[in-house]
This record gives sequence, structure tokens and C-alpha cells, in this order.
Amino acid sequence: MKISQRHAWSLTVDEARKIQETLRYEVITEDKLKQPIQYVAGVDMGFEADGTISRAAVAVLSFPDLQLQETSLARRPTTFPYIPGFLSFREIPAVLDALEKIQTIPDLILCDGQGIAHPRRFGIACHLGLIVDIPTIGVAKSLLIGKYEDLPETRGSCVPLIDKEETIGVVLRTRTKVKPLYISSGHRISLPTAIDYVLRCTTKYRLPETTRIADKLASSK
Repeated sequence: MKISQRHAWSLTVDEARKIQETLRYEVITEDKLKQPIQYVAGVDMGFEADGTISRAAVAVLSFPDLQLQETSLARRPTTFPYIPGFLSFREIPAVLDALEKIQTIPDLILCDGQGIAHPRRFGIACHLGLIVDIPTIGVAKSLLIGKYEDLPETRGSCVPLIDKEETIGVVLRTRTKVKPLYISSGHRISLPTAIDYVLRCTTKYRLPETTRIADKLASSK
């Protein structure tokens, strides 16, 4: 998979913020997906050597049967600090290294992190989607911003995630009586379609199979 870099990665926080504020206007939150979707991928990160080495994992699965087709791992020195809201600048360089290794190009990527459910509406899923020009979904395990009403405990239940009177995503129950996930559009996908694909990629666990497999690869020793 060949990737065109949009900008440098050795940046100050102010430079990173300016990039977010500029690129956010290129994000598409309408459905621009290849049909039919044949391959879905999950990307996730782990860290080694007290956080000094970033370890990125990619898992590509066939769709809709969710059979593992290909995986890749990449390591590189961590060059950006952990700062909420700037996850992509810490993680994407290694993720791009891992994506460059794969032969099976996914039609959709589920990211472990936020899409537009972000203070500047430009989370890691948006950033990655723009760089690789592939539809992406933010599938976050924790809340970054926004408020929401009580969520029913049954699988498939969802409520809007609201920030400054704007719907920025949903809180989605992927398994009955289990903690929800925070879903938002990344790039080239609408929120209703993102919800549908997250549920179709989720079997008996809380996380979609894409994310679950990538998470295991990224965190295993």
C-alpha cells in the first residue's frame, strides 16, 4: 500500500493544532465508500520500552464473514508526547509504516480512537482517512468530549453524543450490559453507515473483530 505524506510529523503542539484546524475542512462525513465492501481493517497501537517505541498493528479481515486475511506490525521511535486531542501525531507515523506493508487493501478502516468526536473535529480516524484516502470510522473505548443521555443496556442501542449542540457521534452498546463504545465518522462515511458497519463487524465481544485482533497484535509481547 503506497501512502502520500501530507505533512511532517516532527512538530510542536501549536503546529499540530494548526494542521488539525486546516485539514478538518477536508473531512467528508457523507458516504463515499467502494461497493461492495470486501475487506475491513482494524488499526491499533501499543508501546514498548516505557513508551519510547511505538508499535502499530493492522489486521485485515474479509467482509462480511470477518475472516482474517492479513496482519502487519511496525515499530518506530515515539516522537510526539501523549496529549489528549493530539493522538494522531503520536500514533499515525507507525500506523502508516504498518499499512505500507500490507498487500490486501481495505475498503474501510476502523480506528481505535476518535473521528469527528474531537475538540477540533479531527481525531485520529479523520487524520488517517485523509492521508490514505480510505473511509474510516472512529471506534473509541472512552469518552473524549461530549454529553449523552442514558443508554439502554441492550445490544444495538445508541444515543447521540452532543458537543456544543452538534451531534458528533453516538454512544453505542455493542454487547448487552457491557460498556458502550463511542462511534464517530472518520472520513468518507456518514454516522448511520458507521454505526451499521461497527455492529456488523462486532460478534460476541465488545470490540469489533477488526479492532480486537489489531489490539491483540499491538499489545502482545
